Amino acid sequence: MGAPVPVGVVALDPVLEAGIRSTLLGFPELTVCEDGEARVAVLTVDRLGPAELDMVRTTRAQPNRPAIVLVAGALASGDALHALAAGARGLLLRREADASRLAHAVLAAARDDCTLPPDLLEQVLDRPGAAGNDSDGWAGNALSDRERSVLRLVADGHETAEIAQRLAYSPRTVTSVVHDITQRFRLRNRAHAVAYALRAGLL
Repeated sequence: MGAPVPVGVVALDPVLEAGIRSTLLGFPELTVCEDGEARVAVLTVDRLGPAELDMVRTTRAQPNRPAIVLVAGALASGDALHALAAGARGLLLRREADASRLAHAVLAAARDDCTLPPDLLEQVLDRPGAAGNDSDGWAGNALSDRERSVLRLVADGHETAEIAQRLAYSPRTVTSVVHDITQRFRLRNRAHAVAYALRAGLL
């Protein structure tokens, strides 16, 4: 096993912050650290408004550029799109953020993967034309069934090997599909691909 992933915790409520810190300390793959040293930052908010989105952007813009896992008391599908666009790599509802799910989301974010709760993912995917504009270069481009299936599982936080097993593909095929998507749409990584596909309503 490699070195533990350094994780920072930010919450307006000190009791919540202490609870999340204590939860993360139970996983040897993770180590809680100061914000400036974090590879992943866990932000806990009651709701997602302009101030909270600014907090996501500000945290993401720190020199160490931590990946963001956002834990919210409530999230609507529109909130998820805004959070992903602001730079969040993981979204969890507080009522569902038990120890294993939180650790899974943090480790996925450290790999630059994107994690959404299944029910929230379905809400987002069911929205027709989520983006409503063609400004991001997705217009006229569609994802194949295979690409859509892979991206759905990426969005749900599954690793390459898990996706390959679920879809009966080789891991190399899964990697190739994701690479093709990021190259075709000039995206940075898997998380960027998921966020933009959701925004554009292509999933």
